Amino acid sequence: MAAQTMTNTAASDPLLTPFQIGHLTLRNRVISTSHEPNYGVDGMPTDRYRLYHVEKAKGGAALTMTAGSAIVSPDCPPVFGNLLAYKDEIVPWMKRLADECHEHGTAVMIQLTHLGRRTAFNKGDWLPVLAPSPVREPAHRAFPKEIEDWDIDRIVADYAAAAQRMQAAGLDGLEIIAYGHLPDQFWSPATNQRTDAFGGSLDNRMDFSLRVMRAMREAVGQRFLLGVRMVADEDWEIGLSREEGIEIARRFRASGVVDFLNIIRGHIDTDAGLTDVIPIAGMKSAPHLDFAGEVRAAADIPVFHAARINDVATARHAIATGKLDMVGMTRALIADPHLVKKLAAGQEARIRPCVGATYCLDRIYEGNDALCIHNPATSREASMPHVIAPSDGPRRRVVVVGAGPAGLEAARVAAERGHSVLVLEAAPKAGGQLLLAVRVPRRRELIGIVDWRLSELARLGVEMRFSAFATGETVLAEAPDVVFVATGGLPNTEVLTAGNDLVVSSWDILSGSVTPGQSVLVFDDNGGHPGMQAAEMIAAAGASLEIVTPERLFAPEMGGLNHTGYARVFQPRGVRLTINRRVVSVRRSGNRLAATIGSDYGPWQEEREVDQVVVEHGTLPQDALYWELRPGSVNLGEVDYKALLSGQPQTVARNPEGTYRLFRIGDAVASRNVHAAVFDGLRLAKDL
Repeated sequence: MAAQTMTNTAASDPLLTPFQIGHLTLRNRVISTSHEPNYGVDGMPTDRYRLYHVEKAKGGAALTMTAGSAIVSPDCPPVFGNLLAYKDEIVPWMKRLADECHEHGTAVMIQLTHLGRRTAFNKGDWLPVLAPSPVREPAHRAFPKEIEDWDIDRIVADYAAAAQRMQAAGLDGLEIIAYGHLPDQFWSPATNQRTDAFGGSLDNRMDFSLRVMRAMREAVGQRFLLGVRMVADEDWEIGLSREEGIEIARRFRASGVVDFLNIIRGHIDTDAGLTDVIPIAGMKSAPHLDFAGEVRAAADIPVFHAARINDVATARHAIATGKLDMVGMTRALIADPHLVKKLAAGQEARIRPCVGATYCLDRIYEGNDALCIHNPATSREASMPHVIAPSDGPRRRVVVVGAGPAGLEAARVAAERGHSVLVLEAAPKAGGQLLLAVRVPRRRELIGIVDWRLSELARLGVEMRFSAFATGETVLAEAPDVVFVATGGLPNTEVLTAGNDLVVSSWDILSGSVTPGQSVLVFDDNGGHPGMQAAEMIAAAGASLEIVTPERLFAPEMGGLNHTGYARVFQPRGVRLTINRRVVSVRRSGNRLAATIGSDYGPWQEEREVDQVVVEHGTLPQDALYWELRPGSVNLGEVDYKALLSGQPQTVARNPEGTYRLFRIGDAVASRNVHAAVFDGLRLAKDL
């Protein structure tokens, strides 16, 4: 593997010291652990998948572990967009990925699996889902058949064949996954109720996984690393105990066929369990780090670990104190794949932070592709740059109106291009709607989206004017060449047939301008965080609360990991959740409000009498400035979508009398989310 030269402080920073494991020298201690971002095409790691990992190699990671997981058998339906390691055609795809990462000095591994019961029967080839015992997993709802002896023989051989394919592709090693998947489904008393040679004693329950590891070692020889990403404590009264988990780790070490362990604590059969394994914003940092260190000490084997280690200080502590040999900073590398490179260059303060939003994983578990909430270049490396190149054209005067996520990103990118940038913000501070989001204490880390950009803008010398309400006159006084209108939106509560003047918005609650009543009804047909955050503040205030939504479930725009946080607030406070219903109208009833609730499924109606009705229906664009400026613009506000989608500059010229280009971005266009706002700013400013 080619070495990469980097200015670094390896002598003083534990994270930058190399680590030898078997035949392989890893150049530092930071890894991206296996996860399935759902970027593949027909189970193959095509260009998008490859470039995503290559970017981490360019950014200095020691090791990038692909797949999460690649499946070894066709009776393992790919519910996560999994790579198909049982197909020979994966080899050239993986070889190209590995070769390009190696060119930048980064080792490459893959995670292999048979999902067992952690999948659905109605995906892939519709083969029966199987497990050690016919115990259903709540998360995927399939009822598995009990695995037979011929299944075991077949699957062990499939693991070995998949390992050979990965070795042929030039990878440095692999790990199997044994948390929630078939190998540890044999280990756990919660999922193994067998009375034959694969059930009962720990020897019996480990037999399958040891067969797998020995078969792979025989297939690939000694100069190919083999590891196990394993649960060493299910933290579950009916599951695998801490004592047995540590004993399994010891036995893997003693087997002589395992080079490293990647330690997990918890169980993932439900959203709540998964959230404790993969914590989100507002939860404890690195909650399982000490336990991983205990396993390392007990098993005397190299240990990897990742679970909300999203900042350099925590990662450094993990290595310096000997708790880990390699530290997984997976979500942090999604936010900034150049994290290690910046650290080595003495630019730790410039690392784009992971803010714990878990937009990435919530999308994965909803069957979508992984995206970072505030780095839209991640997974779009073919068209979106992580490093903004200076323009080779003339220096432009760029005026950005609005200092929310969209405006701050447009300003940052334009300044990186070398242009003269001015930001006008009507409020006394930057942040836009994020200032409301962070009023919920457990989501306060989201302010990192704003703080990082403000720090970058200060470094770039961007002028910021706060409490500066922009008009067409004030904007034109700056003689702009380009104007970005990023003025956001305002709450839209005009959704009822009557009584719109009697309701308040979720913003009113979040801002503190309206105090929660004693009895409150929240009508949320937006389905994202704003309504849920308002509901959380109302519940925390001690109000009696009912959330009404016309959806089949509450907050469908969020995934299960963020769902867990709200559910854990609502349930102990007795919050009532009403689905398949909508608030039709509100009227006064004495000194209270009567809300008429109807249904999309028929003429049924009923009334609720409450003190307060809160409506969450997104925002309407605050776009008066855009329409004021539009007639004087070169492009009359038009965006050439063909050029935008192909990564080309905007050249529309509809008005020969125009003196500036005008772009409207973020919620000033339509009610969307942070990722959409930041993406607008990046792709319209990157070619200025």
